[in-house]
Amino acid sequence: MMQAWIGLGANLGNPLVTLQMALRELAQAEDVIVQATSSFYRTAPVDSSGPDYVNAVTRIDTSLPPHALLALLQRIEQQHGRQRPYQNAPRTLDLDLLLYEDLRIDDDTLVVPHPRIHLRAFVLQPLLDIEPDMKIKDQSLHEWLARIGDAQPLQKLPVSFSPTGS
Repeated sequence: MMQAWIGLGANLGNPLVTLQMALRELAQAEDVIVQATSSFYRTAPVDSSGPDYVNAVTRIDTSLPPHALLALLQRIEQQHGRQRPYQNAPRTLDLDLLLYEDLRIDDDTLVVPHPRIHLRAFVLQPLLDIEPDMKIKDQSLHEWLARIGDAQPLQKLPVSFSPTGS
């Protein structure tokens, strides 16, 4: 099994419920075991407009190769009505393959590590929740968050994820 980290976000409909449903669907998928999920955070849109987002990060073990995992994530997005009318459009569900072990992939359909992972507090803080010692581009998650400072405020939500829904 390989480890992968998935970023989750939504700002249309009921984002928190959508993320919890998507996490359950991911946990029920063949060849995927959800190992850890961050807290949920409310964040303002970055480089776009629209309602606030709810974001989280989950770490999974999977036997799926990266492109097959991406296809699974896109199927889950589609089941939740994901549309892509323009870049950074508001969305019912966004599932990003942030990291897949230490692989580097850059092709027409997938870039791993995610190219903006170090620029987004809504990814860094949830990632820090579950991976306090992780480094991105030879810098700690704390260092990247310090660079962002107060420019991207986060509000931790008082809920957590349980794969069984309890």
